[in-house]
Amino acid sequence: MTARPSVLFVCVHNAGRSQMATGWPRELAGDRIEVRSAGSMPAEQINPVAVQAMAEVGIDITAEEPKVLTTEAVQDSDVVITMGCGDACPFYPGKRYEDWKLDDPAGQGIDAVRPIRDEIRSRIETLTAKLLGPDPARP
Repeated sequence: MTARPSVLFVCVHNAGRSQMATGWPRELAGDRIEVRSAGSMPAEQINPVAVQAMAEVGIDITAEEPKVLTTEAVQDSDVVITMGCGDACPFYPGKRYEDWKLDDPAGQGIDAVRPIRDEIRSRIETLTAKLLGPDPARP
């Protein structure tokens, strides 16, 4: 049996973008992809507007908490998706890295966060297809 792929989503505060990003593969791929998230300078709590935006599409991320980025988290992941953490993100040869240029939802209202949420979903769908192959349930 093949081990499931693991993805680490990293942003500065681990309160918005990376938290929304962890919600999508859990929704779209179930347990076929292991997901984790972290931040280079974690916030005290998850962004409530990010929670609201995800709740609008039926995804509950209220139990998530910002976590500090560790070397182990990077080493234990097959793919590392960075979202604005710059040089704070450790680099390891042999890991697959993608840098997603996304607006930071911090301090934004729900109308500004929805397009960020939707862009993350689109990127997650592409990433999921790359990691797992095409979804036979989708036309």
